[in-house]
Amino acid sequence: MTVMKMTLAAAALSLAYAGSLFAADNMSKDQNKAEKQRIEQEAKAAKEKCKDMKGNAKDICMAEANGNEKVAKAELALKQNDTPKNRYDVAAAKADMEHNIAREKCDEMKGKEKETCQKDAKNARDTAKKQAKSERESAE
Repeated sequence: MTVMKMTLAAAALSLAYAGSLFAADNMSKDQNKAEKQRIEQEAKAAKEKCKDMKGNAKDICMAEANGNEKVAKAELALKQNDTPKNRYDVAAAKADMEHNIAREKCDEMKGKEKETCQKDAKNARDTAKKQAKSERESAE
């Protein structure tokens, strides 16, 4: 009799726990959707701020806005599913963002200074991506 009560109690707890898991999964989908909307709204607002700017300052602002949006989306994917690939995607998005911003800043320079700036930006991006790739491969 006692064994039967314990079995029933264990079954009831299992079902209760499984139900909360399903509810948490649905909640995370709603949270994910809300987070995506928040990211898109923030990106749209950042791009709106850039519209009033002129020249290279506008280009830098847009590179930052686009980069931040891509990084935020990659980070959201990582929150949903922490995998080596998603960690790599976050690192790659950050490296690309920094590269694009740096290249836009290089446009203010001329001659060899500009060429050196662009090479440095490219090397920094490539190094960051190689590091992220090696981390991904060692994690897999």
